[in-house]
Amino acid sequence: MCRLLGYLGPPIPLDRLLYKPEHSLIVQSYQPREMTAGLLNADGFGVGWYHTNQQVPPFRYRSVLPIWNDVNLPPLSRYVESGCVLASVRSATPGLAVDLSNCQPFQQDPILAIHNGYIENFRQTLYRPMRDRLSDALYESIQGMTDSEHLFALLLNEWHNSPGISLEAALHNTLVTVFDLAQLYQVSVGANLILADGHRLVASRFSNRSPAPSLYWLRDDAFFPEAVVIASEPLFAGNWVACPERSILSVGEDLDVQIQQF
Repeated sequence: MCRLLGYLGPPIPLDRLLYKPEHSLIVQSYQPREMTAGLLNADGFGVGWYHTNQQVPPFRYRSVLPIWNDVNLPPLSRYVESGCVLASVRSATPGLAVDLSNCQPFQQDPILAIHNGYIENFRQTLYRPMRDRLSDALYESIQGMTDSEHLFALLLNEWHNSPGISLEAALHNTLVTVFDLAQLYQVSVGANLILADGHRLVASRFSNRSPAPSLYWLRDDAFFPEAVVIASEPLFAGNWVACPERSILSVGEDLDVQIQQF
């Protein structure tokens, strides 16, 4: 299980998200409160963010180090500012390598994505049927071996094959495909994802085994005014709202939060 974090709002230094909160992503890496599998998130991390003034592809900083051991992140996070950020700390599924290609966020075109969850016995079950549904270009774009990156590729496949489709619809269709396959192969799936395009956030909390991995959102808090934060665990005491199970949450540029349950 990984820990996820998404932010949309006024540009702020990254350290306000990563370090300042009392139960920050740094703390969650070594002292998580709501993980249902694993004890630590020590198998790498990543941060992705968008430029505040230019329409350019998002930037990523990733490492296989535990986030608390990376000496470059603290000074970097003090000087980089962004109004749209995704970050993740990783707890690797047993058998999957601690490798930079397996560290999130994943990125293609303007989209960043992070995933917390699992596909049970992925290599022996859904690995091949998921790959068989991909275009040649997306098949070849996969660099790692995680279920997370394959979920992202399947979502991009849906998005590219349906011009004009929303990210919410592409995410929902992807989840339907994966959970139908999971039923066929009789495996458990957890699919908490956060997606960003630089202007919006879209997140899901889905599992075919209850309870689903935890996911919360918070809007317009004194610590992050005029902003929305989505996180696997609350970063501090506040009016955090648990996302319902089997739901997709979307946050627009106006910070309006919409939730659909399925």
